[in-house]
Amino acid sequence: MPAAEAEAVLTTDEVASYELAFHVLPTVAEGEVPTVFESIKAAVSKAGATISDEEAPERFELAYEIVQNVEGKNRKYGSAYFGWVRFTCEPEKIAVITEEVEGNGNILRHLLIRLTRAEEQNPFRFHEAIKDQKMVTTVEESEVVPDTTTVSKEESDHTTEEESAEVDEKELDKALKEKDV
Repeated sequence: MPAAEAEAVLTTDEVASYELAFHVLPTVAEGEVPTVFESIKAAVSKAGATISDEEAPERFELAYEIVQNVEGKNRKYGSAYFGWVRFTCEPEKIAVITEEVEGNGNILRHLLIRLTRAEEQNPFRFHEAIKDQKMVTTVEESEVVPDTTTVSKEESDHTTEEESAEVDEKELDKALKEKDV
């Protein structure tokens, strides 16, 4: 929900819960990512919001490349550091927070949403979820099945002319038609 819509939903004396999700540029050194994260949290706090939950940015592969204009050139990014911050504040403060985040040159993109009560009570831990989905598993040596499809050099030297002959395309087509394949 854009900041202007978020402000229109509530009156000025009400407080709402929000989540600011963001991608930090992959060109930021890994050791500097916590500094960028702290600057985002500082911008949220400076606007008068109270931080209630967070997930520190960690690097992961994006589902698709994101193109961003950096220093006059379009750059493609296939990975980024993803994190989020949840906070409560008055709706009129959202524009200030959005402006601060957009002014941060280390942010690839961001999304600010107003949370429902169900979302407030059940935060989604992205990095925990993708760790559970990783496809890498450890295989014990006793579980390894020998590969019988490979041919040794000695066996390959004894191929017959029939096995190594090239296939005639017309003969192949004719044979397939006869078999109704």
